[in-house]
Amino acid sequence: QVQLVESGGGLVQAGDSLRLSCAASRHSFITYDLGWFRQAPGKEREFVASLAWTGGSTTYADSVKGRFTISRDDAKNTMYLLMNSLKPEDTAVYYCAAGRGVVHPTTRDEYYYWGQGTQVTVSS
Repeated sequence: QVQLVESGGGLVQAGDSLRLSCAASRHSFITYDLGWFRQAPGKEREFVASLAWTGGSTTYADSVKGRFTISRDDAKNTMYLLMNSLKPEDTAVYYCAAGRGVVHPTTRDEYYYWGQGTQVTVSS
Protein backbone atom coordinates (compact mmCIF):
# COMPACT_ATOMS: atom_id res chain seq x y z
CA GLN A 1 0.00 0.00 0.00
CA VAL A 2 1.28 3.46 -0.90
CA GLN A 3 1.12 6.18 1.73
CA LEU A 4 1.22 9.75 0.43
CA VAL A 5 2.15 12.85 2.43
CA GLU A 6 1.84 16.37 1.01
CA SER A 7 3.85 19.39 2.10
CA GLY A 8 4.65 22.89 0.91
CA GLY A 9 1.33 24.63 1.35
CA GLY A 10 1.02 28.03 2.97
CA LEU A 11 -0.23 31.59 2.79
CA VAL A 12 0.99 33.63 -0.17
CA GLN A 13 -0.01 36.75 -2.07
CA ALA A 14 -1.52 36.85 -5.52
CA GLY A 15 1.17 36.48 -8.15
CA ASP A 16 3.48 34.46 -5.92
CA SER A 17 4.65 30.89 -6.50
CA LEU A 18 4.56 27.73 -4.39
CA ARG A 19 5.83 24.22 -4.93
CA LEU A 20 3.87 21.40 -3.35
CA SER A 21 5.54 18.07 -2.69
CA CYS A 22 4.00 14.65 -2.21
CA ALA A 23 6.23 11.96 -0.79
CA ALA A 24 5.36 8.28 -1.05
CA SER A 25 6.26 5.82 1.65
CA ARG A 26 5.72 2.11 2.39
CA HIS A 27 5.85 1.40 -1.32
CA SER A 28 7.36 3.01 -4.39
CA PHE A 29 4.97 4.74 -6.76
CA ILE A 30 6.97 3.73 -9.81
CA THR A 31 4.47 2.58 -12.49
CA TYR A 32 1.72 4.63 -10.86
CA ASP A 33 -0.19 7.41 -12.57
CA LEU A 34 -0.18 10.53 -10.42
CA GLY A 35 -2.59 13.37 -9.92
CA TRP A 36 -3.29 16.55 -7.96
CA PHE A 37 -6.78 17.61 -6.93
CA ARG A 38 -8.03 20.50 -4.83
CA GLN A 39 -11.06 21.32 -2.75
CA ALA A 40 -12.19 24.80 -1.84
CA PRO A 41 -14.62 25.41 1.04
CA GLY A 42 -18.15 24.42 0.09
CA LYS A 43 -17.08 22.98 -3.25
CA GLU A 44 -16.48 19.54 -4.71
CA ARG A 45 -12.95 18.20 -4.98
CA GLU A 46 -11.75 19.07 -8.47
CA PHE A 47 -9.03 17.88 -10.78
CA VAL A 48 -5.91 20.03 -11.13
CA ALA A 49 -3.21 18.04 -12.95
CA SER A 50 -2.11 14.52 -13.79
CA LEU A 51 1.03 12.75 -14.95
CA ALA A 52 0.82 9.37 -16.62
CA TRP A 53 3.42 6.69 -15.93
CA THR A 54 3.30 5.43 -19.53
CA GLY A 55 4.69 8.07 -21.85
CA GLY A 56 4.76 10.78 -19.20
CA SER A 57 1.82 12.66 -20.67
CA THR A 58 0.35 15.47 -18.60
CA THR A 59 -3.17 16.85 -18.32
CA TYR A 60 -4.18 20.13 -16.70
CA ALA A 61 -7.43 21.76 -15.72
CA ASP A 62 -8.13 24.77 -17.92
CA SER A 63 -8.03 27.02 -14.86
CA VAL A 64 -4.37 26.20 -14.15
CA LYS A 65 -3.02 25.51 -17.63
CA GLY A 66 0.12 27.53 -18.29
CA ARG A 67 0.59 28.34 -14.60
CA PHE A 68 0.96 24.95 -12.88
CA THR A 69 3.42 22.15 -13.66
CA ILE A 70 3.24 18.58 -12.38
CA SER A 71 6.40 16.49 -12.18
CA ARG A 72 7.84 13.44 -10.46
CA ASP A 73 11.20 12.29 -9.18
CA ASP A 74 11.02 8.51 -8.90
CA ALA A 75 14.48 8.32 -7.33
CA LYS A 76 13.10 10.35 -4.44
CA ASN A 77 9.64 8.76 -4.58
CA THR A 78 8.21 12.27 -4.72
CA MET A 79 5.83 14.17 -6.98
CA TYR A 80 5.55 17.93 -7.24
CA LEU A 81 3.14 20.65 -8.24
CA LEU A 82 4.80 23.93 -9.12
CA MET A 83 2.26 26.72 -8.96
CA ASN A 84 3.11 30.08 -10.52
CA SER A 85 1.10 33.29 -10.80
CA LEU A 86 -1.20 32.21 -8.01
CA LYS A 87 -4.65 33.73 -7.80
CA PRO A 88 -7.09 34.01 -4.88
CA GLU A 89 -9.32 31.47 -6.62
CA ASP A 90 -6.52 28.91 -6.27
CA THR A 91 -7.16 28.88 -2.52
CA ALA A 92 -8.01 25.31 -1.52
CA VAL A 93 -6.77 22.17 0.18
CA TYR A 94 -4.57 20.37 -2.33
CA TYR A 95 -4.45 16.57 -2.45
CA CYS A 96 -2.05 14.28 -4.27
CA ALA A 97 -3.26 10.94 -5.56
CA ALA A 98 -1.91 7.79 -7.19
CA GLY A 99 -3.43 4.97 -9.17
CA ARG A 100 -2.52 2.31 -11.72
CA GLY A 101 -3.93 2.09 -15.20
CA VAL A 102 -5.76 5.38 -14.95
CA VAL A 103 -7.89 5.83 -18.05
CA HIS A 104 -9.66 9.07 -17.17
CA PRO A 105 -7.09 11.12 -15.23
CA THR A 106 -9.54 13.88 -14.33
CA THR A 107 -11.79 11.42 -12.47
CA ARG A 108 -11.27 11.05 -8.72
CA ASP A 109 -12.42 7.43 -8.62
CA GLU A 110 -9.52 6.39 -10.87
CA TYR A 111 -7.07 7.01 -8.03
CA TYR A 112 -6.99 4.79 -4.96
CA TYR A 113 -4.23 6.31 -2.85
CA TRP A 114 -4.64 9.81 -1.47
CA GLY A 115 -2.67 12.16 0.73
CA GLN A 116 -4.15 14.02 3.68
CA GLY A 117 -4.06 17.41 1.94
CA THR A 118 -2.15 20.64 2.35
CA GLN A 119 -3.73 24.10 2.60
CA VAL A 120 -2.91 26.77 0.05
CA THR A 121 -4.26 30.25 0.71
CA VAL A 122 -3.74 33.07 -1.77
CA SER A 123 -4.52 36.59 -0.59
CA SER A 124 -5.42 39.39 -2.96
